[in-house]
Amino acid sequence: MLKLQALKNFRFPNVFILILIVFISCALLICINIFTIKILSANRAYVNGESHYSKGQKDASRHLITYLYTKDPQQWKLYLEEIKVPQGDGIARITLLKAGDNEVARQGFLIGRNHEEDLDDVIWLFDNFKNVSFLSKAIDEWGKGDKLIFRLFVIGQQVNAKIKHNILTPADRQKFLHEISTISDSLTINERNFSNMLGEGTRKIKDLLILTNVFFVLIIICSVCLYYSIMVKRLLVSKKETEVKNENLIIVNRELDRFVYSASHDLRSPITSLKGLIEITALEDDLSQIRNYLQMMNYSLTRQDQFISDIIDYSKNKRKEVVMEPVSLKELFNEAILQLMHIENANRIKITQELLVDQIESDGLRLKIIINNLLSNAIKYADCSKQEMFISIKTYSCDGLNKIEVSDNGIGIRDEFKDSIFDMYFGTNKNKGSGLGLYIVKEAIENIKGEIAVFSESNIGSKFIVTIPQSHGI
Repeated sequence: MLKLQALKNFRFPNVFILILIVFISCALLICINIFTIKILSANRAYVNGESHYSKGQKDASRHLITYLYTKDPQQWKLYLEEIKVPQGDGIARITLLKAGDNEVARQGFLIGRNHEEDLDDVIWLFDNFKNVSFLSKAIDEWGKGDKLIFRLFVIGQQVNAKIKHNILTPADRQKFLHEISTISDSLTINERNFSNMLGEGTRKIKDLLILTNVFFVLIIICSVCLYYSIMVKRLLVSKKETEVKNENLIIVNRELDRFVYSASHDLRSPITSLKGLIEITALEDDLSQIRNYLQMMNYSLTRQDQFISDIIDYSKNKRKEVVMEPVSLKELFNEAILQLMHIENANRIKITQELLVDQIESDGLRLKIIINNLLSNAIKYADCSKQEMFISIKTYSCDGLNKIEVSDNGIGIRDEFKDSIFDMYFGTNKNKGSGLGLYIVKEAIENIKGEIAVFSESNIGSKFIVTIPQSHGI
């Protein structure tokens, strides 16, 4: 019995918390991966855009140099077309810094030959991460490159003006060629730095993603392993409980065998003795001997009476043990009211609750029996002749004791019945009850070391006050 009680008292961690941890970890892992993929996709779009930026700048420089030497108008058109690519990206950068996402910025990226489907990722990364180290440095290099592109554009305008006015000298040609080459070399450095910054950010994000994945995977694995361990331990404890119960059942069966044997022997033995004594007494004429036989009969009957009392004590000793646990009175009352609504006239009764005490430490099963019977009697013995029928439920604490009060304006209890209402099979109206309700209530209250008091007037109503100790001493 002690083993079984120890097993019952053992508490496992709440496995639902572990399931929740696994669920949250998986959700976070999915979100982080989606978030990271979005960042990497935007980085890839920027790298792709940089390649168009670089190619456009280099092609523009090449066409401008060719135009410088050939004066071919077609080369000037090609220069203007190619220079628009880095200029478009520059317009997008300035617009995003000043105004954020708008149509001008998107058109600038499209002019910069960025793919339309990449625009959302590119702008999202710029808006949300422009102050992050790797992207901030990349944007700074981008800005430096845009200044060089503007210088290249100015040089192009100067070249075109001199060619159109036919005042381009060989010295001018050499000067422009040197400036274009210098700008191209500087832009190459800026473009390389831009790509390196994005590459560095991509590597950091990849490393962070790996660490994050490892972290959450470890959490999931540990939670699953702990969940599995708890379930295995529960199965082992359940198996142990079954073994203990089987052992107890074997012991009970042995006790029952001994009890049946003892009962059959001890019940028959006095009867056999009485039958023998009666037969002897019938043949006896000596008065003193007859008295002796009668004493022996009395002794046999006393033994049998004592044996029956022992059987009753044995039965009481085997009753269900009191189990103390947190109990919600509010839940018990609500459940009882819901279950008793089928009783005749129950829906006509106004039931009010004033629960100043809800959670208490007591035996839930016996409290349920008490509450159900008190409410059932209040409904069954309602006074239907009254225009308004009510049942009032109150719970409160007083002098360190918990109180449950159930009162009504029913038919009440007549004075001559008040002392008998808790007796077994007593009932003022057998058609309304078995006569066991209040007897069971009293037994249940005594089992939890409580008390019950009754205040009632015929045709006025009744009030039952149940007193329950806050701590139960076994």
